[in-house]
Amino acid sequence: MRTHIRAAAPDELSALQDIERAAGALFRALGMPEIADDEPPALSALDHYRRAGHCWVAADERDRPAGYLIAEPVDDALHVEQVSVHPRAARRGVGRSLIAHAAGRARAQGLTSVTLTTFTDVPWNAPYYARLGFRPLAEAALTPGLRQIRAEESEHGLDRWPRVCMSRTTSDKWS
Repeated sequence: MRTHIRAAAPDELSALQDIERAAGALFRALGMPEIADDEPPALSALDHYRRAGHCWVAADERDRPAGYLIAEPVDDALHVEQVSVHPRAARRGVGRSLIAHAAGRARAQGLTSVTLTTFTDVPWNAPYYARLGFRPLAEAALTPGLRQIRAEESEHGLDRWPRVCMSRTTSDKWS
């Protein structure tokens, strides 16, 4: 599957929700039904990221979204809030392309790194990001913004499963 990365269009936001639901369903097999059943970001939230220029899609040959990434600047980093790839497009470099695109945008904005929070024991989460060059951040290394994100995740119940903050500098070579 060949994809290209571009900004999300306003009329695609519900398709991004569908991608999120399909990708999230995979968590059910890992004994994480709460994650599988969690609703995707609201259309208004997705539109907020889109209007801010921080919502990108990986579009397929017919220019339909196969995956998406939303992010926001947090402290001196671009924080990946969500990256989801439809299972039909999985294992084809779609997520990697989205993350590399976001890193390029972060670098162009003068941000020093890309950060994310993720589950440590989910194969397509922390182990995947480690293969992409992300490194875990120690608790003492968390910025105020990342501490706030972690607190919100904890309030949402995500700490039921082990989680980690990860980072990669924008000066690294991204492919």
